[in-house]
Amino acid sequence: MNKRTYGGAIAALALACLSQSAMAQSAGTWSVGVGVHQVSPTSDNGSVLDGEFDLEVSESVQPTVTLEYFISNDLGIEVLASLPFEHDIDIVDVGQVATTKQLPPTVTLQYHFNSRGMVSPFVGAGINYTLFFSEKTSGALEGTTIKLKDSWGPAAHAGVDFMLGESGAIRVDVRWMDIDTDVEVDGVKIGTAQIDPLAYGVAYIYRF
Repeated sequence: MNKRTYGGAIAALALACLSQSAMAQSAGTWSVGVGVHQVSPTSDNGSVLDGEFDLEVSESVQPTVTLEYFISNDLGIEVLASLPFEHDIDIVDVGQVATTKQLPPTVTLQYHFNSRGMVSPFVGAGINYTLFFSEKTSGALEGTTIKLKDSWGPAAHAGVDFMLGESGAIRVDVRWMDIDTDVEVDGVKIGTAQIDPLAYGVAYIYRF
């Protein structure tokens, strides 16, 4: 193979890869992602009993799944799902008083930059719904019933896709969710937990 033929083959291959990348981000296409995220609540988690006691909510790590549909070129609607995250709830200077599980399904509208390139950043904004369940008390609240109310709030998403061939990518991302939940003990509201976490993650993305 001479240099001209070799160069032509390389150019054709490059154009084919670009075409595949562009197709993967075009209107009517999909992507699915499988990964893992760490939910890290804000350092200030609110207070109870008229501000007398501060709350502290622990981090949690779980597998996650995303599905995104592109409504136009480079603009997609993504849905996030996961296995339940589990958090310890502490009262500062008192200790652990409860645990809870939560599911945070989130819908995000997001725009992908440089989608034909090997590195493609994106940003998005949307809405989060957090369902709390399986609450259990311990320590100072042992023997009582605790309930965390479900939460609605805005969400933001940003990350970078690193392409692996024509249709696969490794994604590194971070999410922010506005999660505030009223805390009830034996049916009486005692305060509000402000979780407002950042969720850091990595995932494999497949586009089709």
